[in-house]
Amino acid sequence: MNNIYTTTTNNANIEIPAMTLWVDADACPRVIKDIIYKISARLNLKTILVANDHLTIPISPFISLIKVKKDLDAADHYIVEHVQTTDVVITADIPLAALVVGKGSVAIDVRGEIYTEENVQERLSIRDFAKTLRDSGLQIAGPAIFQDKDKIKFTNSLNNILTKKLKK
Repeated sequence: MNNIYTTTTNNANIEIPAMTLWVDADACPRVIKDIIYKISARLNLKTILVANDHLTIPISPFISLIKVKKDLDAADHYIVEHVQTTDVVITADIPLAALVVGKGSVAIDVRGEIYTEENVQERLSIRDFAKTLRDSGLQIAGPAIFQDKDKIKFTNSLNNILTKKLKK
């Protein structure tokens, strides 16, 4: 998949990396998808939602839906197989974020946390520890309720990432 396109500015040809915004869409909150749609339209940014169920998306030449099989982690596998280093992935799935970051791409949580090589390994350890506790019968709290501050943090984080990537 060629992820480069050429443009002419001031009579000089410049190669600009084409960027795709990937969305792990099955568990992505509707409010976050709405933000993504607005940003995609504003920036004419290729945006691909990957889900194992049908989703209604806006009619746009920049937004598309890839429907994968209902197999466990099918959406994750599709994203990892197709993501490029110039791309951004939006996911709340920590194992997917670890794979994306491992490929050199940017991953961001639906609450606005940017995954890095350092923090994604920590998040995986915490996730695995919590699973062990749950499997042993201990009841532990799940994630906090999604709030307006999460929406604001997500919007700011995504705008910052895209601004930096588009200036390169």
